[in-house]
This record gives sequence, structure tokens and C-alpha cells, in this order.
Amino acid sequence: MRKKGMASADKKSSRAANEGSIDYYIHPGAKVGVLIEVNCETDFVAKTDDFKAFVHDVAMHIAAASPAWVSREDVPEDAKAVEIEIYSAQAKALGKPEAVAEKIAEGKLNKWYTEVVLLDQPFVKDPEKTIDQLRRELVGKLGENIEIRRFARFRVGDEVA
Repeated sequence: MRKKGMASADKKSSRAANEGSIDYYIHPGAKVGVLIEVNCETDFVAKTDDFKAFVHDVAMHIAAASPAWVSREDVPEDAKAVEIEIYSAQAKALGKPEAVAEKIAEGKLNKWYTEVVLLDQPFVKDPEKTIDQLRRELVGKLGENIEIRRFARFRVGDEVA
């Protein structure tokens, strides 16, 4: 059933998601807050309890996990290049051949994505699933494309970029 939902999510991913919801999460103590936009295809789905719960859970996850980008496609090329350079240099310092160093760097880059990319992060409430897996399951359940469009995370004392 889960595979069917994932296949369904893939088919629906090309459909326009122009409706949705903006939600927020303020962590107890009011030191961390998140504002998030999640889109779907119809306002009917945006009003369902499942959709609202998903949006709120993702906002809470962002407060806890502090991702920098929504998807891998959002990561700037220069940020990727810096990470690859660091990981390659580390592997070469261990005496690894060039081809092996590249593979090691690629593996470490994928691990880095799980730290900084929202869709790749393990969900704080259920680390067995990534945020993208949760999204895909909801797409399968609700029958519409769902996209996490953007978010902003605020923490008291952080520098303004």
C-alpha cells in the first residue's frame, strides 16, 4: 500500500499546487518560531484535518531540526561545491585515491543533505520516515499534489542575513 501511495505521489507531482495554507509554530518559551507555506491543488484539501496536521507537524519539525533549504534543488551550487571540496580533501588526506575520494565525498554530501535539506531529514516524531516520505504518503491519501513551498525559521538572537 505504501508503494502504491509513493507511485501515486510521483504521478501527481507534475500537477499545479496553487492552493494551500500558511501556518506557524512557536516553540514553548517563545525563543524559536517558524512560518511555513505548503501548497496543494484545491482549497478543499487545504481545509482537511490531515493537511493541517501535516503542515503544523512540518513547521514543528523545522523548529527542532533547523533545515536550511526545502529540497536538494534549492541548495546553491557554491554551497555544494564547498562541501564536496572539504570532503574530498579529507579523503585525500587519508591517502585515498582520487576516484575513491570522489565516492567518499559524494556519500558525505548525501549525509550532509539529511542535515540541511528539509525533505531529506528524518521526521523528528518518527525518524524512520523522512519529511518527503510523509509528504508522499499524504499525497497518496488525499489524492492531490502537495508541495512544501517555503519556510522561515526565527530564533531569538540569530543574526539577520
